[in-house]
Amino acid sequence: MDFEERLQKAISRGQRAGDRQARAEAEKAVTEEDFRRMHSQFRLELSEHIEQCVKRLPDHFPGFRFETVVGDRGWGAAVNRDDVGVGGDRRRGNFFSRLEMVVRPFSSYHVLELAAKGTVRNKEIFNRSHYQRLAEVDTTSFAEMIDLWVLEYAELFAAKQ
Repeated sequence: MDFEERLQKAISRGQRAGDRQARAEAEKAVTEEDFRRMHSQFRLELSEHIEQCVKRLPDHFPGFRFETVVGDRGWGAAVNRDDVGVGGDRRRGNFFSRLEMVVRPFSSYHVLELAAKGTVRNKEIFNRSHYQRLAEVDTTSFAEMIDLWVLEYAELFAAKQ
């Protein structure tokens, strides 16, 4: 085999490799778009569930203000409340309580992440997150986690009130 034939074979091998790489990148782009779509679908479903659960707290604890959370932190809901009272040292003080629960924005890690932060009377009582890979998401487990965290916050707030 002379040099010209080997050169032609090398060029055709390179072209086939380039075609394979282009196809792989096209498949990856489709997959990335699918992940974004899946995340958006799960986010909508779970953020509605968060709103339904968190919105019930002010019914049982007057003084809480409900707000919808939409932004760079994620999508979800929060309740907060400011109280004035006597602290442990018998001095007047201001006390802040808040529960915030959000579904974090889409990331390149392809996970669905639920984050919650609870504060009762100026003390952070929990700061949690729960996540699953987008391809393996079970929305029932996320809904149960939302319920559990809201119930736990209500119990802790009632105990410190």
